[in-house]
Amino acid sequence: MKQATPANTNSPYTQLKSMNIGDCQWTSGFWADKFELCANAMVPYMGDVLCGDVGHALNNFKIAAGEKEGEHQGMFWHDGDFYKFMEAKTYVYAHTKDKELLKELDEYISIIGKAQESDGYLQTQIQLRDGVDRYENRKYHEMYNTGHLLISACIHFNVTGQRNFLDIAIKHADLLYTIFMPDTKHYGRFGFNQTQIMGLVELYRTLGDKKYLKLAEKFIDNRGKYEVKHHATTEGYPIGDMVQERTPLRESTEAVGHAVLALYYYAGAADVYAETGEKALLDALDRLWENVTTKKMYVTGAVGQAHYGASVNRDMIEEGFIDAFMMPNMTAYNETCANLCNAMFSYRMLNLKGEAKYADIVELVLYNSALSGISVTGKEYFYANPLRMLNNTRDYNAHENVTETPNREPYLSCFCCPPNLVRIIATVSEWAYSLSENGFTVNLYGANTLNSQLKDGSPIKVLQETEYPWQGKATLTIEECKADAFAISLRIPKWAKNSKLTLNREELSKTLEPGSFVKIQRNWKKGDVLVLDMPMEVEFIEGHPRIEEVRNQIAVKRGPIVYCIESPDLPENTDILNIYFNGNKSLEPTHQPNFLGGITTLEGEVLIRKDKGEGIYRTVQKPEWTPYNTQLVPYFAWSNRGQAEMTVFMPVVWED
Repeated sequence: MKQATPANTNSPYTQLKSMNIGDCQWTSGFWADKFELCANAMVPYMGDVLCGDVGHALNNFKIAAGEKEGEHQGMFWHDGDFYKFMEAKTYVYAHTKDKELLKELDEYISIIGKAQESDGYLQTQIQLRDGVDRYENRKYHEMYNTGHLLISACIHFNVTGQRNFLDIAIKHADLLYTIFMPDTKHYGRFGFNQTQIMGLVELYRTLGDKKYLKLAEKFIDNRGKYEVKHHATTEGYPIGDMVQERTPLRESTEAVGHAVLALYYYAGAADVYAETGEKALLDALDRLWENVTTKKMYVTGAVGQAHYGASVNRDMIEEGFIDAFMMPNMTAYNETCANLCNAMFSYRMLNLKGEAKYADIVELVLYNSALSGISVTGKEYFYANPLRMLNNTRDYNAHENVTETPNREPYLSCFCCPPNLVRIIATVSEWAYSLSENGFTVNLYGANTLNSQLKDGSPIKVLQETEYPWQGKATLTIEECKADAFAISLRIPKWAKNSKLTLNREELSKTLEPGSFVKIQRNWKKGDVLVLDMPMEVEFIEGHPRIEEVRNQIAVKRGPIVYCIESPDLPENTDILNIYFNGNKSLEPTHQPNFLGGITTLEGEVLIRKDKGEGIYRTVQKPEWTPYNTQLVPYFAWSNRGQAEMTVFMPVVWED
């Protein structure tokens, strides 16, 4: 059998196609530094955690394989977290060709294969528990683990050509088909944690067997099909909007419930549409994407406003979407996984429709609410990503809270977010470019080399030089290409006003519309140089008037980066809530290569308001201000200098 093709290469209903894994290699700058950190710190550290007694994930497989004594430890979805770690390691191998990584992956796969039961079943959280049957109750998250098993195994096969992991996945997916393809009342509502939809489509793309695509469609069709009430398979976990089962996807107009479950669901449906072209699916995804990004998304690209709450149908929800424009700062939940899923969904929509607005969201997430989930050392994590942190105002130990923490933690007992983020960091280069019908698009900017083929098989080599995201100039040099005409499409980010584009030092007369692709079709030749210059101005951003939590406040953004102010950059014992922007003073960018992993800060003046008094309500008097020169840091880089107060949004003072 031929080796798998990458992602959507043969998908008939996509405007853009993925390039081969490894065709784009970071060379210097922001993403090169992040990938190096991923390869040399993030992945090795995570391996130490998950393969040791702290994370215990590999131990669970060893116990199920009969190689170790003990009990299952970790959340019910811990198998899936380990598969995500394996995926990250596979991506790193794809770029580095470090044979030691491949050897370690083979060792994991051998243990996992021994843990798998003869008919293909593989779920250590069930196999190692007495009194729990297979697919007895959906709270055990078997579908989540299945999805990540299938995805990781397909990526492994695509990168290595080896079948050892893929064969485990096939055996498991065949069992899934046998159980879940028939219509049964018991299993109809079971597939709520929709990661398996993406995994099944990935397996279909890898093998070409349509039964996996049909099963993926089946899981979509079952949502909203059955009466919403508790029965044997649902006890112990919220139902209804929490798991997107009140409304069939094709009729949905609003993102509801658990944000990760919802966005994985939408991403899976986008994958199904790419293969089937069913218009009703795409129409629903369009509506849901607009609802998420225009009514329920933070300025950082983060989603999932609340840890606990209720939907419009009064269903209990956790870690998810609440009402439109209800956007708290201090209690903002914004699970790292949810933010990443927002980018994953938007990336799929980008390839389906070829519109730059989707890449704008991918970029916004990557530089802000994704990277905020990991420290600059790559070894400490946030699960929740609030936009404001105050000291001594919340009991983070209440209700056995393991996901909201005032500091980054070296291990989270709910470990879904760290490997999810690390696998994304390892694969950002695969999102940087896409293949168009006769050419390619530049989706994300970063210093790299592209060595690939166009859709007609002709070679294309491009060198991109840039200091993005700290500077807005990107230079693309053609190093090899075909003689016939083809198109290069450059994304003009929505924030990039008054951008200019030159070809071989001559300005192109095209109007560069922010939030769109500019397409240059011509007979290219070796040595051609395209230079896109995007002015990076410091911008003050306000929220929609209906976002009550940020009325009369602003955030600061420069290029794709959202900034915050943090207490280490303020006088000792200053209350972050007493900090105001001075709207009449400018903020000056200063690049600091040896500070917080290498960042550009914004230096300028803030105003510190004299304490406003005591009590829940106070008599207002004319404020007394103390000017203070300080710096703002990128939001993703906060909480790397000890426990700190922080805020993204602040009130602003404008003088006449």
